[in-house]
Amino acid sequence: MEDENGWESFTGDVDVCIEGPRDTVIPDYCLAPVNAPLWGDREILSSGLIMVAEVVSPGSMEIGRATKPRIYAGCDIPIMLIVDSVASPPTVTVLSDPEEGVYRSMSQVQTGKPIRIPAPVDFELDTSIFL
Repeated sequence: MEDENGWESFTGDVDVCIEGPRDTVIPDYCLAPVNAPLWGDREILSSGLIMVAEVVSPGSMEIGRATKPRIYAGCDIPIMLIVDSVASPPTVTVLSDPEEGVYRSMSQVQTGKPIRIPAPVDFELDTSIFL
């Protein structure tokens, strides 16, 4: 769905091509410009993404909390959101400012509290939507 910024969002129905090795990952959510570069017919190139999000489940704790943040930071995807309902208490984390394969900035709140998503998204997210 395109918004007023010219961005399109996808919920788990798009593949992301990691530039370089051309590996494919499927985020639970991603945000990209409508004209984001593609690899083939279906895969968005990682360089075109604005934000990705992962929802942590009991079966994806290592992948959602550690593996995918390394992958996305290594691709210089500006923002990653982690919705972790498995944590006690459940949390929402925003990672940003990727550099050399690591997100340098992190903010985290207990699910239900607002969290700021930095520019270029620049939005206060009401995380109660994840309860």
